[in-house]
Amino acid sequence: MLDVTLESIRGLLFEQGYITDHSIEMALFLSLKLQKPILIEGPAGVGKTEIARVMTQILETELIRLQCYEGLDASQALYEWNYQRQLLHLKASEESGISVEEKEKGLFDEKFLLKRPLLKAIQSPQKCVLLIDEIDRADEEFESFLLEVLSDWQITIPELGTIQASSIPQVIVTGNRVRELSEALRRRCLYLWIDYPDFEKELMIVRHRLPNIDAKLAEQICRFMQVLRAQKLEKTPGIAETLDWATALATLHFSALDKNIIESTLGVILKDWKDIRAIQLSLSELLDKTGVQSKVDSI
Repeated sequence: MLDVTLESIRGLLFEQGYITDHSIEMALFLSLKLQKPILIEGPAGVGKTEIARVMTQILETELIRLQCYEGLDASQALYEWNYQRQLLHLKASEESGISVEEKEKGLFDEKFLLKRPLLKAIQSPQKCVLLIDEIDRADEEFESFLLEVLSDWQITIPELGTIQASSIPQVIVTGNRVRELSEALRRRCLYLWIDYPDFEKELMIVRHRLPNIDAKLAEQICRFMQVLRAQKLEKTPGIAETLDWATALATLHFSALDKNIIESTLGVILKDWKDIRAIQLSLSELLDKTGVQSKVDSI
């Protein structure tokens, strides 16, 4: 595994296409050195999940992802027994003449175990990156269970015994503040808040991800996004939507924004019809704030 220093982590992140700042660098460095989970919160689309992918590349290891949702329970996160294979095994052993005790012993073999993300992370032969994505969408009961696993880094399977982690995973927990997380989980983790980027950072991200994009178009896109986020919206677009929009406009070979272009592509950056309607009605005003012409001058 790569030995990461505080001085080198910015360059390593940049190599993977992730534009960072000092708070992100420090949080990731300390998380690595202290072997503590890091809880990353912030609006949707600002690059929280992307950090896990980038750290996987930096550490040259495997990414194991647990996507959280309402109703998620321990069996779906840890392990389940493959009942169909177990039944097939029982049928195949009916004529074998072995005792019931031997049948039961063979029934709970590890080959019948369906390994879910947490068990996979614990059994990983090398330090992996474990992404626990959108923890705030899971129930509080699951959050409490998760805290116990992260504290002990071992899992007890009644039929097989206790399995201890070969190496402690690099854990990244993300949340969108759908609900308030417990103090116990917050104390267990280092904390990082990622907000929407300012103009300079967003422009740097767009230029880094799309090096061939027209310079004027890139600036206009980022200025418009800054003004757009200041509006009262149901779903504020993040950097992910900026990159999607920039890619779409570059693919269409546009070199500058105008009112018609924006109106026809609003569905790339806004994902709520009320937001689209509100922005359409106030688009001229927004264009004045960004300095974009209502119509591209004809040549």
